[in-house]
Amino acid sequence: MPLPLETPGPAAHALDRIFHTARSGQRAALAVYYPVGFPDFEQSLHTLQALAQYADVVEVGLPFSDPMMDGPTIAQATRQALTSGFRLAHLFTAIREIRASSRAAVLVMTYWQPVAHRGATRFAAELAEAGAAGAIIPDLPLEEAGPWLTAARHHGLHTVPVVAPNASDERLARICTTAGGMIYAPAVAGVTGHTGPLASGLPAFVARLRALTGLPISVGIGVSSAAQAHQAAQYADGIIVGSALIRHIQNAPGPRGTRAALALARDLAHGVHRLPAAA
Repeated sequence: MPLPLETPGPAAHALDRIFHTARSGQRAALAVYYPVGFPDFEQSLHTLQALAQYADVVEVGLPFSDPMMDGPTIAQATRQALTSGFRLAHLFTAIREIRASSRAAVLVMTYWQPVAHRGATRFAAELAEAGAAGAIIPDLPLEEAGPWLTAARHHGLHTVPVVAPNASDERLARICTTAGGMIYAPAVAGVTGHTGPLASGLPAFVARLRALTGLPISVGIGVSSAAQAHQAAQYADGIIVGSALIRHIQNAPGPRGTRAALALARDLAHGVHRLPAAA
């Protein structure tokens, strides 16, 4: 049975408005992912704030030592963040700074262990106080999500699920009843960082999800170019890009890499516009 929904907080409402505004403007919303603390906290804060000038949604990654769904690009970045001295307080500082300097909504991408270690109630309260709209916890199965869902709803946060194309409609429907803000649909199978074509079945998967929920459907994990963003924007409500941005900074540490990442973010922001509807 779905848990009773409590009133979303102001930051969660901001995420809802972003999708409404994007839809009205004949485009998909652009979400960018970047791990706080990479390559160090100060540079990550600068990069996150700069990316927020192009993005509708900023997914702030919480570095974790065992990032099971992440490919080599993000795994290397999060390891470097941990080596450079990342602390959980940096996450909340980054959220506050992004919210203070931009109109972007902030979601936190994290694995379950750091949340469990902090305590679901405390973590949710700190996210809400910092101004986050919600969290994405890809390794938290529905059957074990009750304590987090209760805490998140109590503090007005959205919980964004990452859903698998091979899941049954029954299971997807159950997941969607617990979701808020948006549904995260992988653009390809496997871990992050894919640079090939989008999955041929992605449009059909998005259509399946639309039949099960009225929430916006965002696609990520495998979108790496403005052309792919434009392709997916024709049927999805949001486009999520992470590894492709991070790769620029790994290839050219310092200002040059940051400029290249921001140039890609600018191109992505143009790419998410939709083709005019046929007369």
